Amino acid sequence: MTAPVAERAPVVALVRWPARVRLLWLLAAVAALAAAMLASVALGSRTVPWSDVLAALGGAEDSLEQAAVTKRIPRTLLAVLVGAALGLAGAVMQGVTRNPLGDPGILGVNMGASLAVVTAVAFFGLSSPTGYVWVAILGAGGAAAFVYTVGSLGRGGATPLKLALAGAATSAAFASLVSAVVLPRNDIAGGFRLWQIGGVGGASYARIEQVLPFLAAGFLLCLLSAKALNSLALGDELAAGLGERVAVARALASLGAITLCGAATAAAGPIGFVGLVVPHACRLLVGVDHRWLLPFSALVGASLLTVADVVGRIVARPAEVDVGIVTALIGAPFFIHIVRRQKVRAL
Repeated sequence: MTAPVAERAPVVALVRWPARVRLLWLLAAVAALAAAMLASVALGSRTVPWSDVLAALGGAEDSLEQAAVTKRIPRTLLAVLVGAALGLAGAVMQGVTRNPLGDPGILGVNMGASLAVVTAVAFFGLSSPTGYVWVAILGAGGAAAFVYTVGSLGRGGATPLKLALAGAATSAAFASLVSAVVLPRNDIAGGFRLWQIGGVGGASYARIEQVLPFLAAGFLLCLLSAKALNSLALGDELAAGLGERVAVARALASLGAITLCGAATAAAGPIGFVGLVVPHACRLLVGVDHRWLLPFSALVGASLLTVADVVGRIVARPAEVDVGIVTALIGAPFFIHIVRRQKVRAL
């Protein structure tokens, strides 16, 4: 059965944003990411001249500066991958739930992954790096299902504010459970305290290789869900009338986002607010068509987290501020703004 012309109009509206404008913004995002990556390998507790940066990128390690650049390369790559994963996952979560407050941190997904990893290490002796990723994905999925179920209770269903409140309460409860598990265990407490804040320090090529297959699978699932998310934005009934298998589309998109969140949390800890800020900013630039929004969110998320890591290294020289703290300082005021705007609209 074909949908009436009036029902197809919103779908057409999604693709009428000037393609040239979108392409220019996409190229600008690629250039910004390249600049952020160069800054990441050049700036830190020791600022490296550009000549040494270029020499180190060519494989030389003849000086302390060039050796510093070589050590920063895996850290930069991890920041790019984790930032892209969180930005893309946030855009997908907002599309699946039609919730402007959708974010892996706010909805409790990241903290669910963190609790699962901590519990598996403390009580089941988990030591396999690949096992960390699988456990984190399972924890992220369980947390997402729990928050959505709680947020759907009562009149009105899963409204944005109810989901945000359920996610915030769940995150706080999971954070308390993580502390309860870690504090009595001096053998694991030190490492987990640093990991729980969220950061990309101590990155290595081995860690990247362990999470890369999971990130690749999550990226693929999310990007392939772009067309379905455009249909879901119109409402479940209209999406079904347009031939979309609503339950399957929502499940596959959610699986991709949860895989990205679990892998990113296993690699860098529970970093919040990237998935909230990035999609909102990207919609202002490329519109709401997910075929453009999703890759753009990945690029901007990668740039944001890389820049946040550079800022954290510069502001506290010779020490550094973990990137999870920097993103919280950026994202918390934005979150308050979005909540206040939602309340005004509800009046």
